[in-house]
Amino acid sequence: MKRVHITSRLVALVVVTLVGAGACALDPSSGGSGGGGAAPAGAAEQASGASATPGPDQRDQPASTTPKPAPSRTTTAPKPKPTPSRTAPKPATSTTPAGCPQGERQREVETYLAQLGGFGAVTVDGKQSAADCAAIKKFQKRYDVRPAQGRAGPTTYDVAKRLATTDTSRCKAGSGTTFCIDLTRQTTWVMRDGKVLVKPTVTRTGMAGYRTPAGTYKINYRNIKEWSNPYEVWLPYWQHFTQGMGFHETTTYLHNMSIGSHGCVNLLHADAVRYWELGKVGSRVVLIGRRPGT
Repeated sequence: MKRVHITSRLVALVVVTLVGAGACALDPSSGGSGGGGAAPAGAAEQASGASATPGPDQRDQPASTTPKPAPSRTTTAPKPKPTPSRTAPKPATSTTPAGCPQGERQREVETYLAQLGGFGAVTVDGKQSAADCAAIKKFQKRYDVRPAQGRAGPTTYDVAKRLATTDTSRCKAGSGTTFCIDLTRQTTWVMRDGKVLVKPTVTRTGMAGYRTPAGTYKINYRNIKEWSNPYEVWLPYWQHFTQGMGFHETTTYLHNMSIGSHGCVNLLHADAVRYWELGKVGSRVVLIGRRPGT
């Protein structure tokens, strides 16, 4: 009998122990309200919001709270504020046209060109303008002043002054065609029957030691291209009037006034051609004044 009772007690104890162990491990719905019950797997992480790696049982269980997405580590640089554009200052407007410098004799040249006329409108104010530049260039090209850049320099001033101050009435022409030379101003012009036929233009006469004499002469020999034996040079549009002297086209730069001819009246090409067309044997030649330095 005693063995039967002991055996029954052992069986009962084993049953109680097995039932309690199975309740903790296999019943996920239990947990109760007390602190002694075992919590379901993963419950602590969900409640605390811990970010530990979830266990396999969390895959099928909805989260009790939706976690906020963590902010991205990639930081976007703030957009720069637009810098107000700076308006570049407008360049100062120059009264001098590009490529046409103002010369030291601007006002005087403007004055003489306005007096001479025929070269375009000029404003006598001592300030270079596009119109002034064009007129000065035209003047320089007509009288072969180099370079013809529109700058009112000393040579342009000298030529303009000589032409503007030439008094054509001083040449006693009379009837017919008369070639007049102002030796003092180094200018020449043509008259016909007491009126100016060709306006004053520039010339260069005999240098020191070879002075061109004043007086009244007549053309007595002409040749379209004469050879000078003593000086071994061609004399285009040659018109002789006295002592081996005559009109001809210059073979050097006319405005080089440090030199001169050997008594001849040097002319620019266009003027030499024009004088040749107008002249003939017997035409009168009148020379007045005297070249300075001769």
